[in-house]
Amino acid sequence: MADSVSSKVVWPNYSADNVQKAAEKKTDTLGKDQFLSILVTQLRNQDPMQPMQDKDFIAQMAQFTSVEQLVNMASEVSKLRQSIGSASSLIGKTIDWNEYDEAGTIIPVSGVVDSIVSKDGILYASAGEKSVALDYVLGIRETSASDSSEEAEV
Repeated sequence: MADSVSSKVVWPNYSADNVQKAAEKKTDTLGKDQFLSILVTQLRNQDPMQPMQDKDFIAQMAQFTSVEQLVNMASEVSKLRQSIGSASSLIGKTIDWNEYDEAGTIIPVSGVVDSIVSKDGILYASAGEKSVALDYVLGIRETSASDSSEEAEV
């Protein structure tokens, strides 16, 4: 006799239990959503004869704003760390970009990346004395012997 196959894991017959288990986030830290729900619960259950004072409410809203900003800051720092990590793979590679000369004509330029720099939230690849924003990089390639010798001459 063949074993029966459960329809709980076969699409489109997902079990509601499985979907709920997958959606659960188990965390021991308070986030901005939990802080806001505590504040709303507190406002709902306050004594009508002695409502929360304005200064208490303002202090709690300031705390909520601080929590929200800290969460946003942590997220942005994480994104920056990931961006710098992936951009660091350019070190040692040859990049191509365009520059303008005094006459306004476009000159193709290339150089070997020796470092990645972050200024004002923008990542720059440094190639010798020049820095170029990663948004303006036109091409990336493995550094060849001729690229290395051109870099040494500059």
